[in-house]
Amino acid sequence: MSRQEREQVIEVVRGYLADNELEADEVSDGVFSFALPGEKKLQTPVRLDVGPHALGVHAFVCRRPDENHERVWRWLLERNLKMYAVAFACDHHGDIYLDARLPLAIATPEELDRLLGSVLSYADDSFNAILELGFASSIRKEWEWRKLRGESTRNLEAFRGWLEAEDAASGPSGAAQG
Repeated sequence: MSRQEREQVIEVVRGYLADNELEADEVSDGVFSFALPGEKKLQTPVRLDVGPHALGVHAFVCRRPDENHERVWRWLLERNLKMYAVAFACDHHGDIYLDARLPLAIATPEELDRLLGSVLSYADDSFNAILELGFASSIRKEWEWRKLRGESTRNLEAFRGWLEAEDAASGPSGAAQG
């Protein structure tokens, strides 16, 4: 692609972000940083890179899981088989991202909408499952700490089902029954 064509794509991205009221920082020429609002995952930080030949999309989903790594990675790879345009990946720290590279020639407002809609949907829909698989011990400790002190467990609502099932399985004596 020519420099002029790249500049046209940069203008498409600027226009798309403005039209969709996404507050973005252009951190350097053709590199945009912003957050997509979600429900389960309240915000998904995204970076768009308009390169000489491709549009790169990088969205942070979750930090490196504390536990159960193989199961988390397998779950992510199985999800990749069903996804449009983006795929789960991890960086050298093990943090989880959604990533894509698309030809500049298809960087239209409509395609940006589909692409960022995919990012938002996959990040939001996957977030609690990733937490449950990769951070169950931390979630369980937080649940127990909050219950002991009579604190609200509202921020753990997504996990209430399996946490209460574990509580019930441990029985009134607190010891696991089996």
